[in-house]
Amino acid sequence: MSCVMGWDEWAKHDAVGLAQRVRQGDISPAELARQAAAGVALVNPALSAVVELFDDVVADPLRDGMNPAGPFAGVPYLMKDLGPTLQGRLQEMGSLLMKGHRPAADSFLTGRLRQAGLNVIGRTTTPEFGVCSSAENPAVYVTRNPWDLAYTTCGSSAGTAAIVAAGVLPLSHATDGGGSIRIPAGVNGNIGLKASRGVFSIAPAASDLTGLVSTQGCHSRTVRDTAAFVDHCRGAAPGEFMPYWSPAEPYSQLIQRDPGRLRIALSHEWGHYRAVPHFVAELERVGRLLEGLGHHVDWALPEVDLPAAFAAQTTCYISNFAQTITNLLKPLGLARPPADLVEPINIKIWEEGLQTSYAERAQMQTVFNTTSRGFGQFFESWDIILTPITAKPTPLVGTTEYLTLSNNPSVYDWFDNLWQNFAYTPLSNLCGIPGISLPMATQANGLPLGIQAQARQANDGLLLQLAAQIERALDGQWNQGKRPAVHVSPQS
Repeated sequence: MSCVMGWDEWAKHDAVGLAQRVRQGDISPAELARQAAAGVALVNPALSAVVELFDDVVADPLRDGMNPAGPFAGVPYLMKDLGPTLQGRLQEMGSLLMKGHRPAADSFLTGRLRQAGLNVIGRTTTPEFGVCSSAENPAVYVTRNPWDLAYTTCGSSAGTAAIVAAGVLPLSHATDGGGSIRIPAGVNGNIGLKASRGVFSIAPAASDLTGLVSTQGCHSRTVRDTAAFVDHCRGAAPGEFMPYWSPAEPYSQLIQRDPGRLRIALSHEWGHYRAVPHFVAELERVGRLLEGLGHHVDWALPEVDLPAAFAAQTTCYISNFAQTITNLLKPLGLARPPADLVEPINIKIWEEGLQTSYAERAQMQTVFNTTSRGFGQFFESWDIILTPITAKPTPLVGTTEYLTLSNNPSVYDWFDNLWQNFAYTPLSNLCGIPGISLPMATQANGLPLGIQAQARQANDGLLLQLAAQIERALDGQWNQGKRPAVHVSPQS
């Protein structure tokens, strides 16, 4: 397959840069799509990050209604195989149960992506129904980390994380119900923003009222790409159950200015969860960098009942998941998930979730409220709180304790073990506040370590503004300018 540019040049372009080249007449959307497909062919045998390429859309970028006059001008884009649907295209959700499933209509966000000029050319891997920390069922696929193939990408936006890090695409779709944008961004060296509630619609099949903790987003390698994505893909579908909002100024403009002096808290003590010493040292190093940029930095933590918050979050996941699976079983004529088609922990979650009482859901909502109020009060005194993206090093491929392939007999013990590692991200979903993972640190095993920044509700722009300030201070050299071992560029 012919390529319009060398791989090193390709990997240096972000989505905004590629769109500029298209508008200048240097390249066409079809040439971009062919090069992206060639990139998938180069790295996917090692990574197993892309489930399918849409050959007809690669050949004809206008095939599915992409708007070539949109701000992204035909930049190729991959959709995580979970969340927004594509009419008539397979969406199998990482599950043997859903093999051959083809949604009948586009989601609202799909239309926003295409109107913005993003050319959806295929789909990326996810763990079964997005539940666990890694896309790692050998009967489906095993997605590997491009920095070291012995390690997982984490998840659930597994394939997107690997394919962006490997230089195939500058921008790709991700979702986040408890860290699924930020965690894989953090351990693959990408930028991953989980937006506030009221930014990205999950219509028409669900709303923020029913989804409660889940949101949409992307992975990128530059702050301006993430800012442009939010600017052009946000917005409400008709009939939303909550107000959707827009900032006074587009983020693409806002990030061109540094923020004022910020009050930045550091924490790695999250309830009874603690980061390993190396991660704490990396967090402290980043804190010193931010002090050098003129910000006030100190240790602080919201005054909330964190164990109660994690228990409520677990109740939310279990009860929501049971209904989701029940709704998927009905069209298949099934009364329960078949043991040969659904992973063991997911069956246990479904069974447990069916037993959730109204009183338990009401208690969950009470804790959601008190936790959100506690974080809100914290952000009266602090602008941002920084944590490592995870508490422990990235697991090796085959570490089943975090997978829904686990034989753990207790769903609650399985979730508690999950929180031991992935403690720092879920509560922003509970509270509806924004969080971003920035590739600013390194694990002892050589993999990237994201540093997460969280802010008050609707302060997404402040997170992006700080991220852009850091990006300028680093001369754009996230990950210390290093590239993964598996990468489209032969110079990596």
